[in-house]
Amino acid sequence: LALRLEHTLGKAEVLEQYLNRAPYGNLNYGIEAASRFYFGKPAEDLSLAEAAFLAGIPRGPSYLNPYFHFDRAKRRQKHILRLMLERGFIDESSFRRAMDQDIELVPPDKNFEAPHFVEYVLRQIRRRGVAVGGEVKTTLDLRIQKACESILRAYVKSLEDKNVTNGAILVVDNESGEILAWVGSADPFDTLHDGQVDGVLALRQPGSALKPFTYGIALESGMTPASIIPDIPSFVSTGYGDFTPRNYDESYHGPVRLRQALACSYNVPAVRVLERFGPEVLLERLHRAGFSSLDKEPGYYGLALTLGAGEVRLYELVRAYRALARGGVYTPLHFLLDDGDSLDSEEEDSSKIVFSRQIAFLLTDILSDGEARAPAFGDNSPLDLPFPCAVKTGTSKDYRDNWTVGYTTKYTVGVWVGNFSGEPMHGVSGITGAGPIFRDVMLYLHRENPPPPFPVPRGLVRATICTLSGKLAGPHCEGRRLEWFIKGTEPKDTCDWHYLVPGPEGDRIAIRYPPEFRAWGQYIGADCGEPLEEAGVAAKEVDTSFALRIIYPDEGDVFIIDPYLRRSFQALEFRALVPYGVREVEWRIDGRGSFRSRAPFTFRWQLSPGEHELVLTAGGRSDTVHFRVLD
Repeated sequence: LALRLEHTLGKAEVLEQYLNRAPYGNLNYGIEAASRFYFGKPAEDLSLAEAAFLAGIPRGPSYLNPYFHFDRAKRRQKHILRLMLERGFIDESSFRRAMDQDIELVPPDKNFEAPHFVEYVLRQIRRRGVAVGGEVKTTLDLRIQKACESILRAYVKSLEDKNVTNGAILVVDNESGEILAWVGSADPFDTLHDGQVDGVLALRQPGSALKPFTYGIALESGMTPASIIPDIPSFVSTGYGDFTPRNYDESYHGPVRLRQALACSYNVPAVRVLERFGPEVLLERLHRAGFSSLDKEPGYYGLALTLGAGEVRLYELVRAYRALARGGVYTPLHFLLDDGDSLDSEEEDSSKIVFSRQIAFLLTDILSDGEARAPAFGDNSPLDLPFPCAVKTGTSKDYRDNWTVGYTTKYTVGVWVGNFSGEPMHGVSGITGAGPIFRDVMLYLHRENPPPPFPVPRGLVRATICTLSGKLAGPHCEGRRLEWFIKGTEPKDTCDWHYLVPGPEGDRIAIRYPPEFRAWGQYIGADCGEPLEEAGVAAKEVDTSFALRIIYPDEGDVFIIDPYLRRSFQALEFRALVPYGVREVEWRIDGRGSFRSRAPFTFRWQLSPGEHELVLTAGGRSDTVHFRVLD
């Protein structure tokens, strides 16, 4: 090529072609474009110092990028000026003036508007092999973009003492799918904190942000917002052994309605629900909602998928939540204004049904219920807006990521806060980190016109329920609320948990928890009335609707003794499900010994190697499990 140019063009023409085509970094080609970009003036008006500064950049446009590596570019300029002096192109006086002149670049924020979004658009266009000349019209709303940048920068600055260095925001229009704001980092020019990384596309753990999709499947499977889920100590069996899910607040909450479990983002109920239909069903639904980054087999994620195992992009979360905002219908997002060109979506322009309109509404109603989430997030939290807004937070393990994603009828907004280095933040959750940013963005978007309420689709009915049992409210229920149901799924039975207990000072209301929650009721000191046996109820009238059952360990469990931990610290806690009327149970291990326990009917047993048989006996009934302990 060099020889061909030499034979067809003169020296001056070769130099002209070079000056017009050379790369000067930041998508600038040619000296004229570089001059206007870096100095805001035509090339003919450049000073010697400025011309020498630009002349050095093509040698390494990224390495010598003036906005990221100014000192390197400055050293290269000085080297060029010295060569020009040595070879007689300039005199000593011109050399000194050029060396002393300050280089004043056009500020980067004037040149770079939405840099991560622009890079995404150009990458998508190049990926399709399409040459786009002239002006490219995008969907970005620069006013919204600037507001989001300002909000993010201010909050990240305020969280410096919590070891927060970065964040990202994505805003889309629900109806059109147009991307209105794309803030990839708090400061794209902050090389110390990897500001060039695009947080909208970075893979991060989503924490609890995937839970709505778990509960959506549960609602499809016959559960309702009033369904009771156990939030009690649980041992969940997996292919890799048992694990005990824990809630963010390190507490258990007993019987919780599905509405409360999702609104408060409790972990234990989410795992118990996913256990019913398995991670493979959830993963398939997440793929349908656009989470292509979850590309492992279901067994890789296990039941922890609902708690945020795996990595997703903020882009994917916003796109999936927009589907909920649109009545359960997924469609791609768009980044170019509609001009008839098929380039304006990141994939084929096809829609998918993620959930029915009824299921999407129930999820939306729960996620916008400030009263339901108050036990976990408090009253008047950053998630409580002065207009209808469905919102969900997420916090990954060790506070490495936190999220807030949500929507009104008009917009869907996603916020991520964390560190691109993967360093943990200091106790920053979705409610304290990303939550206030989300709130301010939503307030800005609706500053002139508040959004209308979420429309209620056909096929839904309301019923008054007991807030403890989830059944139709009875005469003794102390907590009541109107609840939404898909027609035909509303409860038919009246609450039998609350009942009157006569006493010398008058009747009082007590609670008769189902056996699964009996120990829980005693633990919190609930008034459960008198035990049946103490009230003179015959043994034959002991509740037989629930079987006596060992709930831990499970049949076939295998335990391994830790060689580094003191044996006295290694014990199993046997747990039982006991019907009403039973006040004491008997545990037998390998046919030897007899260990009796009362509520909560647990017994701690020191690990011993070998095959073991555990028998639980009470009221003429028994249950048996077998397990193994390896040394």
